[in-house]
Amino acid sequence: MGPHAELTSSHSPRVVAARRLARRGFRGKERRFLAEGPQAVREAAAHRAADGGPTLVELFATPDAAERHGELLAAARAAGTRVAVAGETVVAGLSQTVTPQGLVGVCRFLDRPLAGIVAARPRLLAVLAHVRDPGNAGTVLRCADAAGADAVILTDASVDPYNPKAVRASAGSLFHLPVATGVPVAEAVRELSAAGVRVLAADGAGDRDLDDELDAGRLAGPTAWIFGNEAWGLPEETRALADAVVAVPIHGRAESLNLATAAAVCLYASARAQRPGPGPAPRPSPDSAPGSSPRLP
Repeated sequence: MGPHAELTSSHSPRVVAARRLARRGFRGKERRFLAEGPQAVREAAAHRAADGGPTLVELFATPDAAERHGELLAAARAAGTRVAVAGETVVAGLSQTVTPQGLVGVCRFLDRPLAGIVAARPRLLAVLAHVRDPGNAGTVLRCADAAGADAVILTDASVDPYNPKAVRASAGSLFHLPVATGVPVAEAVRELSAAGVRVLAADGAGDRDLDDELDAGRLAGPTAWIFGNEAWGLPEETRALADAVVAVPIHGRAESLNLATAAAVCLYASARAQRPGPGPAPRPSPDSAPGSSPRLP
């Protein structure tokens, strides 16, 4: 027999408070957001806030999910999280997905001040300027994490990274690297440039080619990539702030790349440049060529 539901009413004050976090205004007021599903909840449970307390402050689980993910609930309790087994209807009311997975966590905000990110001397960053689609924002954050970036900065005109769709799209990466929010793009560029970070604007109409930048070794230093809105890209005033405007080359017949794909290509190009391999194998001397005899002293 599985765990018995402790919370069976959707009108419970705890449930009502959690449900309000689906709205940005309440998230900002409470500085809390929802993380759904075992992957996000697992990462949240392992994360510690700046004050050392748990990032995952409350967890709602259906009886079935509590039985299937017993080790996760135990880890959450050990981290100091308040855990409640709740009815299917209760947890479904907190879910933002078509097929709820039975686990919904309430998490503390994670964002860091820009000054702290810059002080850590980052080598690779993604700056999202006027990015409005939460799925794209979360996917870029996931790409930045995979490429080994040091931080992600969302400008003041960008989507809330705590939007449930953005949290899901990040696939847990939101808990892996520092994120700054609400930063004016000009301020971000100014602070990064002052710290010795080269700022590149990714734009299909750029006058620099990504392959050329990589081949010339210009991506090996500390770099921040600015990515723009899904529909209209980067405005001229934002491109003018960057040290260079770089285009991802299109070798086939595709008109363009979507935001997340372009971000992945640019970030991985920088990651490759910053993590050089062993280099080419030494060329054999004529004396060691196949079929030759060694030269006698």
